[in-house]
Amino acid sequence: MTGIDRLLLRAAHRDDIPRIERLIERSVRTLSVGYYDDAQIESALRFMFGVDSQLVEDGTYHVVEADGDVVAAGGWSRRRTLFGGDQWKHGVDEPLDPSREPARIRAFFVDPSWARRGLGRSLFETCARDARAAGFSRLELMATLPGEPLYRALGFSADERIELALPDGTRVPLVRMSRPIGD
Repeated sequence: MTGIDRLLLRAAHRDDIPRIERLIERSVRTLSVGYYDDAQIESALRFMFGVDSQLVEDGTYHVVEADGDVVAAGGWSRRRTLFGGDQWKHGVDEPLDPSREPARIRAFFVDPSWARRGLGRSLFETCARDARAAGFSRLELMATLPGEPLYRALGFSADERIELALPDGTRVPLVRMSRPIGD
């Protein structure tokens, strides 16, 4: 972390969205290589990956800043949507019942130059703490293939492997994962 004055983990604000979108593009285009081919990467960026502004409005999406640059982002949700940015969602995003449904871990992205430095883990710990405080006892997510190792290291187990067909016909493998919050 040479030359870095400090890291700041904070709730994302609406005016962060353009910087988060650029972070998502950098992250996906670099960290997905070797897991997805170029067509899958570009299609996922067009149709699926992006900011879910509802998470920002709910105050459950966070960013990590290093010297004012957004270098990581991720959040959790008390709403039904499991994955995808605004361009993926359709209709009203109904709330979950914490007594019987898991909270969602959503949209974790790290700048490639900051990968494997614990930022994803820090974001996760914040999300798990907040979801527990909101009454949830389980977490669920839809992992990308490059994200799966992080989530396994965080105690998630694979529940289902799928191939999602995007609107242009491109198929993208994903993994539905879950875990209790307290473990």
